[in-house]
Parts: sequence; structure tokens; C-alpha cells
Amino acid sequence: MPLTSEQHAEIAALRAAPRATLRTVSEGMEAHLYLAHQVLDHGFVRVIDYMGDDASIVQAARVSYGAGTRKVNDDSGLIRYLMRHWHSTPFEMCELKLHVKLPIFVARQWIRHRTANVNEYSARYSVMDREFYIPEPAHLAAQSTVNNQGRGAMLEGAEAARVLEILKSDAARSYDHYEEMLSQDGQQGLARELARMNLPANIYTQWYWKVDLHNLFHFLRLRADPHAQYEIRVYAETIARMVADWVPVAFAAFEDYRMGGATLSSKAVTVLKRRLAGETVGQEDSGMSKGEWREFVEVWG
Repeated sequence: MPLTSEQHAEIAALRAAPRATLRTVSEGMEAHLYLAHQVLDHGFVRVIDYMGDDASIVQAARVSYGAGTRKVNDDSGLIRYLMRHWHSTPFEMCELKLHVKLPIFVARQWIRHRTANVNEYSARYSVMDREFYIPEPAHLAAQSTVNNQGRGAMLEGAEAARVLEILKSDAARSYDHYEEMLSQDGQQGLARELARMNLPANIYTQWYWKVDLHNLFHFLRLRADPHAQYEIRVYAETIARMVADWVPVAFAAFEDYRMGGATLSSKAVTVLKRRLAGETVGQEDSGMSKGEWREFVEVWG
């Protein structure tokens, strides 16, 4: 189970004791507050705290006190303008703090986003839980032959069973040795900070991760993309659903301009203009490299 009975009781107690506040409140995010959304086999994401909403973005852009006589569509238009023209600071006025439980190899990929505040579970101070990420058979794949950091054909049958057994047995053996090194029949065992070095990268860790909305959108654009690694993508997709409830106007603009949009180089703009003028343009006379041309054709045909 991703949460213990004690943790469920703590969450229930927190949600049963609402407090009056003068702060900005997002009803959409209030529905998620403290609740754990399960991800993978033992992981989860839950909102610990948040600051701001769509109106906070508008307020920061206008440096105003309140709504005044503006209409909702005026605020929506401004947010879309800010997103369209890459104005970042108004989005930085909103923040989100998450409690995440995730495999260590996913955490090491995630931590590459260096624009957040992170506090991780310490294996120097505490003993790691015996929980490992074991992929579902449907997510076992061979190395891609065209992408050095991607997956290719799915493993099936005996080969998939063999790999799963290796993953399970190696994880169990590593943790057995970890426990043995920590305590040896009443004798003083190895220090936790040393014993942890033998643990596999699929063991689960936990952290608090606090980030502003601008940098969160950047994280989601990369990690919720269909080309992202499955194990981090499912976390990003879970977070994206929360953000859509938190700041629906900003998230809609993000989906439109970032997730669903495309950025053009000056060469690509020139090629499109030539095509619109009726000219047939190929890679050889486009000024683009083969890689650039392939990506251009994937979007524009």
C-alpha cells in the first residue's frame, strides 16, 4: 500500500478540520489538498500546500488590488497573452508544494529540474522501506534502435518473465544484505550512510518538492510529453490533472501554447512562407539539418 493506516488517519483528520482564512483559495485545489494520488505500484503524489490561483497571475501582471470592473474573459485574455509572449514572472507568483513517493531512478531524473526546493528522506538518518518498483509486463521493452534514450519493441513471453524475475530477486537480495549490514545478531552494524550504497535504484524514496507555476509548467511540458520516460510521465500526468483544477485558465493556455503548440526557427518560417507561395521545398534546399527537417515534417507534413 502506498500509505499506512496511520497516514490515512492523519489525512482524514487534516481534511476534517478546515480553517477560515483571508488567503486566496482555489476550490479546485482544495479538493486535492492532502489526498494521496497513487502512481506506479507503491508511489504517490499529494498536495501539501499551495499559494495563489488564476487571479493571482493577473494581479501580479497588473500590480492591482482586486478584480475591479474587469470581466473574466479579460483575465483569460491577459493570461493567454502572458503565456503566448513568454512572460514568466506573473506565473511565478503561484506556488505548489508536493509530497512525492517515487523510485530513486525516477528521482534522479526529476532532480535535473533545478528550479524547485527539495527535501528528501534521509537514508543516513532513517532505514529505507522494503518497497521496490517492479514494472508491469506491459512496460517492459527492449532498447530502441533509433533513440539512445528510449524504448523499442515490447518484451514478451519467456524473456519478459526472465527479466521480471531478475528485477524482483536482485531487489530482494540487495535489501536482505542491507538489513544484515545494519544489524548483526545484536552486534553493532554498519552505519546507515554506508549500508545504503548497496540498495538498488528501484527502491522508493520520498521528498517534499516546492515549485512556482512557471517552472512547474516547464517540468510538465517535458515530463508529461508522450516521448518522456513512462515512469516519470505518469507522475507528471497526475500533477497536471491537479494543476488543471488549481489554475484552469492558466493551464488551458499552457496546453494550447506549450503542450499543443510548436516553436518555429527562422528557417522553418521561411520554408512555410515558400510553401504557402506554392513552392515545393525539400530538406536539401531548406537550410535545415536532417534532424531539424524530420522534426519539421512531423508537425507540418
